[in-house]
Amino acid sequence: MMPSLCIAQLNFVVGDMPGNAQKIIAAARTAHAAGAQLLLTPELAICGYAAEDLFLRPAFLDACDDAVKTVARETAGLQGLAIVLGHPQKCRPDAPAFSTCHNVASVLRHGRIEQTYIKRELPNYQVFDERRYFVPGSAPCVVEVGGLRVGLLICEDAWYATPAREAAAAGAQLLAVLNASPFHLGKSAEREQIMRQRVAETGLPLVYAHLVGGQDEVVFEGRSFALQADGSVAARAPGFKENLLFMQVQQAQAAIKIDATVAPLASPEADLWDALVLGVRDYVGKNGFPGAVLGLSGGIDSALVLAIAVDALGADKVRAVMMPSPYTADISWLDARDMAARLGVRYDEIPIVAQFEAFKAALAPLFAGLHEDTTEENLQARIRGTLLMALSNKFGTLVLTTGNKSELATGYCTLYGDMAGGFAVIKDVAKTRVFALARWRNANDPYGSGASPIPERIITRPPSAELRPDQKDQDSLPPYEVLDAIVERYMENDESIESIIAAGFARADVELVTRLLKLNEYKRLQAPVGIRVTRRAFGKDWRYPITNRFRA
Repeated sequence: MMPSLCIAQLNFVVGDMPGNAQKIIAAARTAHAAGAQLLLTPELAICGYAAEDLFLRPAFLDACDDAVKTVARETAGLQGLAIVLGHPQKCRPDAPAFSTCHNVASVLRHGRIEQTYIKRELPNYQVFDERRYFVPGSAPCVVEVGGLRVGLLICEDAWYATPAREAAAAGAQLLAVLNASPFHLGKSAEREQIMRQRVAETGLPLVYAHLVGGQDEVVFEGRSFALQADGSVAARAPGFKENLLFMQVQQAQAAIKIDATVAPLASPEADLWDALVLGVRDYVGKNGFPGAVLGLSGGIDSALVLAIAVDALGADKVRAVMMPSPYTADISWLDARDMAARLGVRYDEIPIVAQFEAFKAALAPLFAGLHEDTTEENLQARIRGTLLMALSNKFGTLVLTTGNKSELATGYCTLYGDMAGGFAVIKDVAKTRVFALARWRNANDPYGSGASPIPERIITRPPSAELRPDQKDQDSLPPYEVLDAIVERYMENDESIESIIAAGFARADVELVTRLLKLNEYKRLQAPVGIRVTRRAFGKDWRYPITNRFRA
């Protein structure tokens, strides 16, 4: 009789080793009661992913060791259950300098560690810095559970052929992969396709245990899965939520077959929405904020952020503040009021006309003889930022900024103004996708917060910062369809200026966008952390010097 397996797709908190250990212990007890003989946890489950320079602190590693011992001790009585636990493990004293530990998967059974597998392939690209912290392993590890030989791999190991092949050569009948693989659009399908390559190369079925939850700028979407030996999907957990995914392994003649439920994949818009909601919920919740506050302008970006925040936190924990200036159109505050009422959030209006005039009066002697320009525009944004930060200080709520990726790329945002805040919800969402996502949310109500939360006029009116009379975004920027395509090619895909022009884009547009992107590096390095949803986001993915004369 082949064993029953369970994947613990759980949401851990980085550094909360006692809390994470208790989650794993609870999952183990549930899995054992349901008859499972093997429980798989995600990569580095005991400490959360990614703990970054905490891995360099001996006390942190000691706390991880204590938590592993707690899991072993508290599950010792679960007869017949083996737990594959992801955690960091201290290196020997003679390990290479600057690296303090291994990234491992230990097999816990009967209250002790029976075997330990050390991750072999250490990613050092995109958001990953694993070579800074870990020493790689070099040997396969196969564990026997209920007559089934399971070959262990950790995340990046499965993106290369050699570790899986060596596990198969060591006698594995099934590959089990522990993972913490950050989300970006299309990543779920991409993972399954890469794992099909490992299955095809080895002829072995594969189970993939994945993390779920938000951690600073990254989100893990879960969707743990299993593949049959022919590459077909045998199991899949739901995305963006905790889940214990059970599967029965059976032997049909010489073949191993997995029997389980398969949750469907979602549309790109649904995935993007769920990722943004989960990112906000976990950043606010894990950092202990009582709620969130944002400036609601009557424009599309703040409207989208408000809808995300309510789906993430609930209307009672979200506050919207409209701060009209002399250039705010009547339809802006009317639409802001309308949207706040639709979602049932607390809504306040603080006109900034008096403050704006006071600033101009104070500066008038110094600005004598000079025309108004972006200086006065930025004053309005900075007044608003100051008011929002005052509310944050007084009530402890987190200020959500509302700038999108297109604005951050081109610097169409004000340092210490609309960039002031604690969390940038849509900093990796391009303007064209902002509109698409707003339309999607109006047609869908995935969290039961209310249908059509965004007034149609907010979506259809031309975008404007409303910082001068009759201002439109396209007064100084190419159409967003053009701008976003250039940013994607240049920033996300590393295409050169000449290749983008050769693809049919006007030279003037390409030169403008790439010049603005380079000039505004100093702003982005001072921007709040925000949610990564593309292959390359401004943040850990994008590390360019401010002082730099190179243009690609």
